[in-house]
Parts: sequence; structure tokens; C-alpha cells
Amino acid sequence: MIKAIVTDIEGTTSSLSFVKDVLFPYARAKLPDYVRQHQNDAQVSQLIADTCREAGINDINIETVIAQLINWIDEDKKITPLKALQGLMWTEGYHQGAFKGHLYTDAINNLQAWHKRGIALYVYSSGSVLAQKLLFAHTEAGDLTPLFSGFFDTNIGGKKETESYRKIAEKIALSPDRILFLSDIKEELDAAQAAGLQTCWLVRDRQPDAQAEHKQVSSFDEITLPD
Repeated sequence: MIKAIVTDIEGTTSSLSFVKDVLFPYARAKLPDYVRQHQNDAQVSQLIADTCREAGINDINIETVIAQLINWIDEDKKITPLKALQGLMWTEGYHQGAFKGHLYTDAINNLQAWHKRGIALYVYSSGSVLAQKLLFAHTEAGDLTPLFSGFFDTNIGGKKETESYRKIAEKIALSPDRILFLSDIKEELDAAQAAGLQTCWLVRDRQPDAQAEHKQVSSFDEITLPD
């Protein structure tokens, strides 16, 4: 019986276009001035140092760091310090009302229903935990963060790495086969399955394939929880 559900965000609970066409361009446009203005803040200073370590930059030059971060954005890299900086900038955007967090209605309805049934809900995304919480806290349906028991990002490991899902199962303190992982990315589902988790593949842009390696559904309404 499924005791917990771990869900991805992009392409699963939220549209890819919201992230790619709203959040990413906002952060890209704001990043140079934000880093320059906050470079001496303790949190941002640490993220600058982390960026230099990740990129192999020996001498910290703020313009070099900014150029590296912009390059990572353009290459859609899942680099932890970049994701953390994006989360800080999105905090300002949400609080200023620049945008609302997009969630599919079917995702909202089913997450609420599962929560009422006592199923523990978690998020695992390449976006930082801060960015995850911001999105779910600022939706058209209101603050949905109380639905979730926890949030995971790349600090626990890459989403295509089996060990990440083993660690998540350990954190949740459940047998992996009691956890259902939802995603729109096959390689993530493969890794979760290899760790022993149950899986479900969201394919919102096409008809589900009954022969696919993982059970496919086009919306949360089609998800049936395995025993």
C-alpha cells in the first residue's frame, strides 16, 4: 500500500512553459544586478564561492561569476548554487506580485485528496527547496505548502541517480515500495524504480503508451495508487 507520494514539479504538477517562459527569463534578467547588489550578503557570498568551486574559478571576480551563472542558465544546467540564487530572486518576484505559481488543476485536486486520505506528500525537484516552497505558496489556489511533509532538491543528489531515491526513502523512513514517484522524465523514473520505488510517468502532451516502461497517465486524475 502506498504511504507516500513524491512528485516532480516541471511537466508534472506545473507546466514547463511557466518555468521556461516566466521564471527562468525573470531570473536571467535580474541576476547580474542582484549578484552585484548582494555579493557581500552572507548567503549570496557563500553561493558565489560555491559557484567558483563548481566552475573551477580560482580568483573570485564578480563579473566572471555572473557570466558563468548566465551561461549555466542558458545551458539549463542543474547546478545547486545557481538554483539557490534563482530561488532568492524568485522570492522577490513572488512577493512583489510579478507572477503566481502555476499548478495544473488536476494536480491541485488530487494532492488535496491524497493529503486528506493521510498519504504523506513530498516534492523532489532540481529547483531549490526555497523555489519549490515559493511556487506552492503562491498559487491561484492559495498557499498549498501545508499539504507537504517535506521538500527535496539536488542537495540530496541528482534526479537521474538511483542513490538519490534511496536517500529520500531513508529520510521518509518508509520502505521504497511504499513510495510512489511521479515525473515526466523517463531517466528519473528509471532511477527511482531501480531504488525500489513505485513510479508513474506523466505525459501531458501526448496519449499514454500502454507499452511504456513505466505506467503512463496524461493527468493526475488517471493515477491509481497501487497496493
